[in-house]
Amino acid sequence: MKKTISGVLVIFLWLGMFAPALAGKDHPGEEGVVKLSEKVLEEFGIRLSRAELREVPQTVELPGEVVADPDRLVHVVPPVPGFVRRVLKAWGDRVKEGELLAVIDSPELADLKAAYLSAKARLRLAEELFRREKALWERKITAEESFLRARQELELARIAVKTAAQKLLTLGFFPESIRDFENGKRPLGRYELRAPLSGLVVEKHLVRGERVGPERVAFQIVDLSEVWVLVAVYRKWLPRVREGQEVELDFGPGIPSRRARIDYLNPVLSEDTRSARARIRLSNPGGEIKPGLLVRVKIALSEKGKALMVPEGAVQTLEGHPVVFVREEEGFVARRVKLGRRWNGWVEILEGLSPGETYVAEGALTLRAEMEKDRFGEGHAH
Repeated sequence: MKKTISGVLVIFLWLGMFAPALAGKDHPGEEGVVKLSEKVLEEFGIRLSRAELREVPQTVELPGEVVADPDRLVHVVPPVPGFVRRVLKAWGDRVKEGELLAVIDSPELADLKAAYLSAKARLRLAEELFRREKALWERKITAEESFLRARQELELARIAVKTAAQKLLTLGFFPESIRDFENGKRPLGRYELRAPLSGLVVEKHLVRGERVGPERVAFQIVDLSEVWVLVAVYRKWLPRVREGQEVELDFGPGIPSRRARIDYLNPVLSEDTRSARARIRLSNPGGEIKPGLLVRVKIALSEKGKALMVPEGAVQTLEGHPVVFVREEEGFVARRVKLGRRWNGWVEILEGLSPGETYVAEGALTLRAEMEKDRFGEGHAH
């Protein structure tokens, strides 16, 4: 109840401040004019500016597409064949590096681990025999030939253990996990498929009970915290586009424009399009920029020119037309304008505003709301 009363008071105060200024609009010739005192301008944060020519870079607009960083896109493949025992992740799940994706039972893996354990057992026996033969040989009880044979068997046993361990390491096992199954803590045929990086599961191609192997991708995981924009630079623009140039990226409705720089320009032209690809790296912590989005890329060329530019916030839409609020003798008038280029938060005015005229640079939305409210009220009066 308190919030409602407070809101009503704010509205009445707002209308009270504007009422004196709007009282003159019923007079002939002042249709669509908003009169505001300096006090009201300051109160509502309305800032005026004088229209002037600004130096802006010449730009070229080229097509681009958002793609995932290839180094942040991984295909998770089971390194050994086996049967899927459990599936823990699905499409759209977010995973962290090392997180368990699925569990696979593999007879082939059991054979490899058994071979490793057998090699370890032979190594322990070879070490014991070598120690005994060495002691006997040093005491001149046995022949040197027996001692050398024991040493050779020891070296062969060590090689066998290293070979078996290396096979397990290539499958993604760490020394700690090898010790786990040596101690009998894990089944010999159990393989845990884990995420190689943190990201989003965008594909899953296995279900419980089916047989999988190295020939098929089980999961696809992508990290979208950084994405690329690939730009097609046509041959005519190649002499004027270079690495390090500033660009403005327009992703379309719903996604704010971004500014960035060209990170890399491929010197090899595509055989199909006869264009070179420029790469732009973009930080994307929220993941709002999706691979596959088409982008309009405005590249600032080295040449510069002058144009009548106003802040983008100064342009409002009234009755379906872009307008700028211009200060005249009677008050503020919504002047229809023709727009041109946009760059770095500014928009070019081709028609409707002249250099030297005073316009509303900040707070134009307040004037638009007042003008629309007033017109709506007049419509009800008829």
